[in-house]
Amino acid sequence: MAILGVVVNPTAGKGKAENRGARVAELLTARGHAVVDLSAPDLAAAHRSARQAVVDGVDALIVAGGDGMTHLGVNVVAGTTLPLGIIPLGTGNDVARILGVPRHDVGESIQAIERALEAGPRVIDAVKVTDGTHSMSEWYAGVLSAGFDAAVNARANILRWPRGESVYVRALLRELSRYKPYGFELEIDGERAWQSAGALIAVANGSDIGGGMHIAPDASLDDGLLDVVIAGPISVATLLTVFPRVYRGTHVFHPAVTVLRGKTVKLVPRPDLGAMPPDAHTDGERVGPLPLECCCMPRALRVLAAKP
Repeated sequence: MAILGVVVNPTAGKGKAENRGARVAELLTARGHAVVDLSAPDLAAAHRSARQAVVDGVDALIVAGGDGMTHLGVNVVAGTTLPLGIIPLGTGNDVARILGVPRHDVGESIQAIERALEAGPRVIDAVKVTDGTHSMSEWYAGVLSAGFDAAVNARANILRWPRGESVYVRALLRELSRYKPYGFELEIDGERAWQSAGALIAVANGSDIGGGMHIAPDASLDDGLLDVVIAGPISVATLLTVFPRVYRGTHVFHPAVTVLRGKTVKLVPRPDLGAMPPDAHTDGERVGPLPLECCCMPRALRVLAAKP
């Protein structure tokens, strides 16, 4: 019998995700697990509750909800030996998709978690983000978005219609009218790698953003490297040509797109070269304004998912 700390999305509305999330503890208990309910009225309180459970001792942390809950779980367990289980019930579910976790089916997600508890967790890289000057740090498992992709993410987070992954398409169309190339300077492993106006820079440990956009199709969760996808200074017309190709991952073959790799990536805003970049997002959640530094931490995260 496993002792499982469970956090159900504390900010869920009246949709299906809330109803399915409420069943998680009940189903886990019925299957013989000891459940510690760590849910709280808001994300900050849920985060504190989950951290305390790590101190008190549980066998795994289980989060049920969307990308925000996965982000919470990663920030609790990264750098520890405690495994993270994901029951994806949100809109994007990109980290769950990359890991092959069953989506929108609580029963199948729980069975996948149980198989991983028996076989042992999958160990993957995680990324630590700092602003370079303060003690602030965050972890992420998937992708940091900076630029047009971050602006679309921020817009999608506040839209209430449509439901599901198509909300990102509506957000993209809304943001096109506001788009201007942003000014960036990029350092990789301590050396200046690129500086220009550009549409976006994505710093990827995993491959997907925005509900299945393959922003970094060749990114690997366990190679100790970050894939840095750069879209250079392009017009709105070119952006309309390039961005839809992200769903197939073929945008990386466009001449305006460059892919670099490294262990440490620093993003600096350059308003003298273009518009000020929007706040960066990691795994669908706002992390803050540039400058930011991303460092790949090999084998820093244990997840209850099938091993490749």
